[in-house]
Amino acid sequence: MTARGEEGQRPDREKITESIAGVLLAGGRAKRMGGGDKGLETLGGRAIIEHIVERARPQVSALLINANGDPERFRWLGLPVRNDVIEGFQGPLAGVLTGLEWAAQDTSAEWLASFATDAPFVPADLVSRLFDAARKEGADMASAFSGGRAHPVFGLWPVALAGELRRAMEDEDMRKIDKWTARYAVARVDFSADPFDPFFNINDPDNLAEAERMLSAERGAA
Repeated sequence: MTARGEEGQRPDREKITESIAGVLLAGGRAKRMGGGDKGLETLGGRAIIEHIVERARPQVSALLINANGDPERFRWLGLPVRNDVIEGFQGPLAGVLTGLEWAAQDTSAEWLASFATDAPFVPADLVSRLFDAARKEGADMASAFSGGRAHPVFGLWPVALAGELRRAMEDEDMRKIDKWTARYAVARVDFSADPFDPFFNINDPDNLAEAERMLSAERGAA
């Protein structure tokens, strides 16, 4: 399958947003943070996930939180919450599948953008750049890169592949994002890591302290 749009014709941004839903991947166990939800740790006086919602929400038509356990702990954000559709903490690919099936059932979106919930500096143009790259290259999906590193959880996925992903996870025990995406044409989108990596993620208390410094610098620059 290929991205929509005529080559050489710039797509309408409002129509792009309408065709793309989003999922916040909060289904991990956060072992290096002592367990619990990394997204609920405080950064700059607010929960980390609040920073991400603020940046992600304008980029998509609808937004889902994928989180295992009691969904009530996220209800204050005013977003729908769903557990992994495949049980057993199977990693971010299970979250992507959850988002794809939700988008197919509950939205009219053709695409799903995925966001990690431990990376509070996600670019405001992430989704548009992923979409543009997929469209320009005629790719099946798109993924973010920065500083020479891949960030597969920040991706753009066609909703039409929900069934294929479920079959791969159930029949082939597929668990790794890069192993599954190797079957498709993936557009690579490079983001600048200057002055800091926009996909910096918080895995431990030291990372959280560094994120506080980065947020202060960002606010100062603004």
